[in-house]
Amino acid sequence: MIVARPIARPRSPKLAAHAPRPLPCRVDFALPARPMRMSLLSGRGHYEQVIRAVRGARTSVWIATANLKELLVEDGRGGGRYHSVLAVLDDLAGAGVELRILHAGAPSGPFRSSFDRRPRLVAGGLELRQCPRVHLKTVLVDGRLCYLGSANWTGAGLGAKGEHRRNFELGLLSDDCDLIDQVQALYEHIWSGAACRRCKLRESGCEAPIDVVLGTAAPARPRPTRLVNLVHPDKQVQPSKPRAPAAARKPAAARKPATPRAR
Repeated sequence: MIVARPIARPRSPKLAAHAPRPLPCRVDFALPARPMRMSLLSGRGHYEQVIRAVRGARTSVWIATANLKELLVEDGRGGGRYHSVLAVLDDLAGAGVELRILHAGAPSGPFRSSFDRRPRLVAGGLELRQCPRVHLKTVLVDGRLCYLGSANWTGAGLGAKGEHRRNFELGLLSDDCDLIDQVQALYEHIWSGAACRRCKLRESGCEAPIDVVLGTAAPARPRPTRLVNLVHPDKQVQPSKPRAPAAARKPAAARKPATPRAR
């Protein structure tokens, strides 16, 4: 039996007592090869396995995707009727399941409209955080099952569209504990804003850095407004004048020779 080892603290007090300490995050790594149990998914297999696992979640669902669009799934009543996957997530939120989506691009218009119609999700039942560097695609369910692959959280990516319309995607589904720990550690690293401080896109490609949104950003170092004489604090130090550019300086031959000092 595979024991769930979620990094995020579960909501259940019984599960919380057995939650392990989070792994230190490594962003760049190549782990040694080892045997691992997994399933290979392609096309419609994403929809049948990943969406089914999400429906059965009891503790948490963490999703990472580059693109975030409306996703229609069967409503479970038969007859070929579909509804938004946000209806499924809304039911999970009502049951106390922790829901996260980490995404790179802005959510599509249909996704936003469907999201806004669900007050429980808007009130925090589903947390959304955006990072333009996110390109990993993963779905983590209850800290016990992990999808890794090429599929975005979209109908075309997860095989919800028709056979001749959906994307060609490949992915892996595994309940390997060590794999799940590594993926969750990287996810939490991004989700918490820990990667924001040194990010080169902070000033030019990110509209709202996560650490700023969370209020955990390190304060900017204040620039001194005046210079202080450490030897005589009561005396104000005059700032040095800026040096003239090289083109404006007089050539050495035009300068006045220095007057020799009498010895």
